[in-house]
Amino acid sequence: MLPRAPPERGPAALPRLIVTRPAAQAVPWVQALQALGCDAVPLPLIEIQPVANGSVHMQALQQAWLNLTQPTPEPKESLVMFVSANAVQQFFAARPAATPWPAGVLAASTGPGTSAALRAAGVPDSALVQPDAQRQQWDSEALWLQLANRSWADRRILIVRGEDGRDWLADRFQAAGARVAFVTAYRRCVPTLDAAGRSVLHDAVQAPERHVWLFSSSEAVANLSQLAPTARWADGRAWVTHPRIGQAATDAGFGQVREVGPQLESVARCAQADEASAQAGDHPDDRATDRADGGTPTPRIPGS
Repeated sequence: MLPRAPPERGPAALPRLIVTRPAAQAVPWVQALQALGCDAVPLPLIEIQPVANGSVHMQALQQAWLNLTQPTPEPKESLVMFVSANAVQQFFAARPAATPWPAGVLAASTGPGTSAALRAAGVPDSALVQPDAQRQQWDSEALWLQLANRSWADRRILIVRGEDGRDWLADRFQAAGARVAFVTAYRRCVPTLDAAGRSVLHDAVQAPERHVWLFSSSEAVANLSQLAPTARWADGRAWVTHPRIGQAATDAGFGQVREVGPQLESVARCAQADEASAQAGDHPDDRATDRADGGTPTPRIPGS
């Protein structure tokens, strides 16, 4: 069940933070942000649907586990790359009972949420490959920096994702001589909003200046445009976890776009800094080039 939206606020209140991640991630994020004193509400803008039992995709998931855990004529996969926490959850939902993560197989992640999901599923840290946290960048390019110096010739790579996705990392592996396969673990859909979701969206459309949208996916931005095609976001604010998402938000018409870190703690610090700034009489967006982690300022996203 999604957290209930806080009661209506007065006209001088700080903007409300709308968390647009899929429900499985949005709910704990909102609960954690609320516990830290942030006025946050969930509005999942991507619905995750598991592949159907007995479908071709489910058969492929089950075969992938057999390839990982049972002797085969060819060497098993050297690395399994997961594009999201949802990919982890749906892939491991098809795991045979009491099956540990296979020794000698790496599990690759592009973000902290995906890494946390892998650890929760029982993948040991010794098998986990993820971007360098010091770089403050979590994407396929940052992950490849951790992998590029290894030998991939004739190695088997499995990429776990939704029905489609970005092929940039697969192209890098193939150029290095690896054999790459994909497996579909879930479907992404435009959500059907319940009453609480419709209320949040209505309030945001009516008063965009009183809301901040947290986007961790360009697809969420596109789905918002589909759910509210006549909305005007020139007075709205978007916080994004990657420059590509920032460009999508700019293209959707958001007047203020700010890049924040992908970690929950970074978002919370950003919200708390805005509150402190507002109490001091400053406008939060006067610091739109500051990183949420308090580090070196980063360039303003185009159009922000």
